[in-house]
Amino acid sequence: TALLVLETAPDWLFYASALAVTAVNRFVLAGLSASLPRVVDPERLVMANSLSPTAGTLAATAGGGLAFALRLVIDADAATVILGAVLYLCAALASLRLAPGLLGPDPGAVQPGLAAVITSTARGLADGVRHLNARRPAARVLLAMTLMRFCYGGLTVMLLMLCRYAWADGRGTGAGGLALLGLAVGVSGAGFFAAAVVTPWAVTRLGPYRWIVVCSATAAVLEPALGLPFAPAPMLIAAFVLGLITQGAKITTDTVIQSTVDDSFRGRIFSLYDVLFNMAFVGAAAVAALMLPPDGRSTILVITVSLIYAAVAAFMTRFPRG
Repeated sequence: TALLVLETAPDWLFYASALAVTAVNRFVLAGLSASLPRVVDPERLVMANSLSPTAGTLAATAGGGLAFALRLVIDADAATVILGAVLYLCAALASLRLAPGLLGPDPGAVQPGLAAVITSTARGLADGVRHLNARRPAARVLLAMTLMRFCYGGLTVMLLMLCRYAWADGRGTGAGGLALLGLAVGVSGAGFFAAAVVTPWAVTRLGPYRWIVVCSATAAVLEPALGLPFAPAPMLIAAFVLGLITQGAKITTDTVIQSTVDDSFRGRIFSLYDVLFNMAFVGAAAVAALMLPPDGRSTILVITVSLIYAAVAAFMTRFPRG
């Protein structure tokens, strides 16, 4: 990707390369989630799933700050991309310190040869779906998390529109609106950190199902109360609450899947999880784009999202304490 920037390649080739980088990142995250039960005791899974995304957020923030500082010193986009390439290389070298079988799966579950792996991918994912259907706790939390991610995506797009238009100069160029957007992203990130602290305690006392019920029910009540005024201060509070709720539900979902899915299927289930997680966010963005007026104030979207959160809470209350 850095070479394409230096050579001023066609846009389509650069974007294809950038998408490949993103795809590699998703594979790494899916592998991390699938392998975590191999290196963490079952009773510490919730804590590990709380720390892992927190560490990732810190690393992403540090990387963004480093790239910004480099941009001030060297006024060239390629330098930032080359820095990323060097860091990827460092990660690859660090991974060589891990024993090949340390993160699983069991040797008997490994396909012999690259060709066999490629040809069995579709069949393997289908087997993963069938395995997920037989592991109902994992299927339930995955469905709940997908719906909650959809809600988070729709509200994120609405907040973006409000910051750029309703709270700016109406032309999408107001610095005040963009500053509010940056503040909202930071506040939502603070909610993610709060979830890492609260979720292990909550899951221990309530169980994973009841904690998801609390998260979704809280969002169903607070989201319209804070969102319908379409004012900056309540919306910033909503950003913190939704960050905490969404991340708290995700930590719980990761833990349930890791503890209920067989080791030989866990990688495929997390790949499917990753696809659903991102499709829900992108789908929400598309739906929100159709529903939102130019200034971002949409009562219908706020109420619809609240009803989805309420439906998730009602669905999860049907099951006993997990």
